[in-house]
This record gives sequence, structure tokens and C-alpha cells, in this order.
Amino acid sequence: MISSVRGEVLSIGLDHAVVEVGGVGLAVNATPATLATLRRGEQGRLATALVVREDSLTLFGFADDEQRELFHLLLTVAGIGPRMALATLAVLDPAALRRALVEREIKTLTRVPGIGPKLAERMALELRDKVDAPGPGPVAPAGAAVGGPRRAQVVEALVGLGFPVKPAEQAVDSALAAQADADASTLLRTALGGLGRR
Repeated sequence: MISSVRGEVLSIGLDHAVVEVGGVGLAVNATPATLATLRRGEQGRLATALVVREDSLTLFGFADDEQRELFHLLLTVAGIGPRMALATLAVLDPAALRRALVEREIKTLTRVPGIGPKLAERMALELRDKVDAPGPGPVAPAGAAVGGPRRAQVVEALVGLGFPVKPAEQAVDSALAAQADADASTLLRTALGGLGRR
């Protein structure tokens, strides 16, 4: 198990960063808020979880151990895979997620794309006793602007999270209509929220 990586940040995309560790560039999938803590060309550290599949090894990165633990907890719920677990942490910060699970805030949980009322109920039922009730949490850092055509980047990030192209494009267009000057990271968060309400 690779529990953390530290090294020079070679590049930062909308849904992943490449961190050089021992001369090897590791692609690490992460939320926009986590990616916003990294700077290209500087040293970075991420807590990580390695997900092993028959045909792939995928590394997921987190700003701290708490987020990684929540990621692992989410994976214990039937119907939630690593992409959906990461999307959950992209939409809800740890304090909001813990509160939603403990207090059975189904409407809050269904803001996450792909999570309907039944799955949200199952999440609350299975995880409410495994998480602590949250205190006041820190404000999540604002996403950093990413260069290049924002629409194409955000659509590509949503497709990478498992959404079909057409709904992804529609969600990004709606986000752009509401926030024309927003940076790509903010647009991604807004589009995820829009997909979660469908």
C-alpha cells in the first residue's frame, strides 16, 4: 500500500496531479480543493490510497489523513466505487460529510452526482456510527485557476470521474452560464453539484 507521496509537483490538471517520487512521475487523482493546495514546480505531499483493479492501479490523493480515512469508509458501502467516493469528497468537505452521515441529511448526500436517496440512506445507515460528529470545520481553500480552454478541461475532468459526455457538457454549460468568470476548479465543483441534482 502506498500511504503517501512526497516530491516535486510536475503538473496539475483538473482532476489529478503528477508528483515525481524517486525519478518516477506518479499520477494522483484528487479533488479540486486538494489540487489547489499544490503548486507546480514546488514540493508537495499527499496522503494516498492505492486502488487495485484487474486491469489498473489507480492512486488517489488527499490533503490529509482524515480525507483518506473518509474515502476508505465510503468504499465500504455497496454501490460506491473510488470515483464516486472522490466525487463525494469533491462536493462535501469532511465536516459536512460527517454531519450529513451522523444526522442523516439525505438531501445533502444526494447533492453528490450518482448518489440517489436509496444509496444516501444506505450510506447514513452504515456509516453514521463509524464517524464522529463534526465540530466547526475549516473553510476549504478556493480552487486555483487552470490555464487553457476551461470548458474542455472541465468536461474532460467530469468524463474522467465517470460521467457520460453529453450530461457533462450540459452541466458545464449551465455552470458557465451562471459563473462566466469562474475559474476551472470552481466550474468543476458547480458542474458536479448540478449533476447531483439530476
